[in-house]
Amino acid sequence: MSSATPEETSARARAAEAGLGLRERKKLRTRQAIRAAARRLIDERGYDSTTVEQIAAAAEVSPSTVFRYFRNKEQIILRDEAYAFSGAELLRARPADEPPLPALRAAVSATVRATYEEFNAEYRWRMELVREVPALRAQMHEGQDKAVEVLTAALAERAGPRADRLALRVMVGAMLGGLHQVVLEWGDQNQEGDLPEMFDRALAVLEGGLTPDQPRKAAG
Repeated sequence: MSSATPEETSARARAAEAGLGLRERKKLRTRQAIRAAARRLIDERGYDSTTVEQIAAAAEVSPSTVFRYFRNKEQIILRDEAYAFSGAELLRARPADEPPLPALRAAVSATVRATYEEFNAEYRWRMELVREVPALRAQMHEGQDKAVEVLTAALAERAGPRADRLALRVMVGAMLGGLHQVVLEWGDQNQEGDLPEMFDRALAVLEGGLTPDQPRKAAG
């Protein structure tokens, strides 16, 4: 499977560090070192044969340091929840008069494309592991539940106090569930094709069966 070139990795690291203070840069570099070590070892030994202790040694940190940054081995592989908060910020930035469904679709699509394009090779590697490792799939579902909470809260802020929160939650859950199925199909097709474009097509299917009008609680 393809991977980022050293130049791309270096440019990505510089961009990530831009605007951070010294302490935050050190934390970011530690996280990056742990994740890079994990990838090297997993590529060499396989996921199940790689331990947190081995990852710590390869990253030249202690196991306790690894656990300060990541709850468990699965979290080293999977992206943190930043993408959910990024999607929420994009959602809040959409035009105030835009109905919930189109606003959510635009925000989630933008997040998917940005993640896919910025971390293309890394994303492909992670998704391949997710398909192979049950523990990673379970952790991914947990992260998806958190994303539903974050995006539903952002959507409810836009929709106002009269919005039906259950309807909004179902809308978000359907969209993120659709994304999950797209990722599975993409993997079944050997990760060929443009993943964001596939997601856009899936959203068109969902949108065709969902009303774009702002959900409202029944009067009375």
